[in-house]
Amino acid sequence: MTMNKKTSCRQVLFATLLLGGTVTLSHAQDEPLVAGIEAAFPPWAYAEGGEYKGIAVDAMRAIAENQGLEVEFRDMPWPSLIPALANERIDLLVTGLNVTEERNEVLDFTIPWWENDDEVLVNADSDLNVVTALCCGATIGAQGGSTQNSWVQANLVENEDIDVTLRSYEDYVTAIEDMGVGRIDSVVVSTDTAEDFINKGREVRIAGTITQGQPQALAVSRGDPNGILGTLNRGIMELYESGQWQEIVHSYAPHATIRQIPATMPDYVRTYQEPIPGLEEE
Repeated sequence: MTMNKKTSCRQVLFATLLLGGTVTLSHAQDEPLVAGIEAAFPPWAYAEGGEYKGIAVDAMRAIAENQGLEVEFRDMPWPSLIPALANERIDLLVTGLNVTEERNEVLDFTIPWWENDDEVLVNADSDLNVVTALCCGATIGAQGGSTQNSWVQANLVENEDIDVTLRSYEDYVTAIEDMGVGRIDSVVVSTDTAEDFINKGREVRIAGTITQGQPQALAVSRGDPNGILGTLNRGIMELYESGQWQEIVHSYAPHATIRQIPATMPDYVRTYQEPIPGLEEE
């Protein structure tokens, strides 16, 4: 079941740009670039056996290899990642990062490599549907600082006609565990993360979808102080055109639909205005 809310449609998407040549700026590295990740956000980034894995992690490794970059990953709690990048304590953000107008004020985005909707998860044996899971006294879980958390706050908590409680979590694993023991009734999470929980045997099911069409991208500090935005854009395109992106995505999410890259992007994103760094026409 799909639920569309007028108040959630805040992004105006425009047609995919036609790409020209692939010219990029070179980046001279004295030290490895520090890539911030949240290693509790499968399938994009997680830790297993002392090693970082996931779609974003493997893709960044491949981009670094084909673009001659040296990158090291730093695991940080989600709420601290964007402030760390905005204040240049890390060099780039590599995870399932949704593009928003607020984030556009403090970050610069690469071309988008994904689009996502949100899912309403409930326990597998729950009799809640997408409506009752989001109203009628329900306690809803979402990750603090996420677009899902903001959507629940703006569209449900602040709506005087809807009786819900929002509980924010540091990560979605904890939220799912709390739902399993009855502390909350539902969890709002991105589609790919919801599918990952189900594929890994969590006793949850999707009660319904909140259609968002959210673009996701990598990000650097505003103004691109390391001069790597063009390099990252070219790396993303080469990853996609070579077929390696599809291989990486399907190794973690076998049934995922591969969207065209670049995906659509809201017209407020300044780094997606022509000429796009790294994709300028020769």
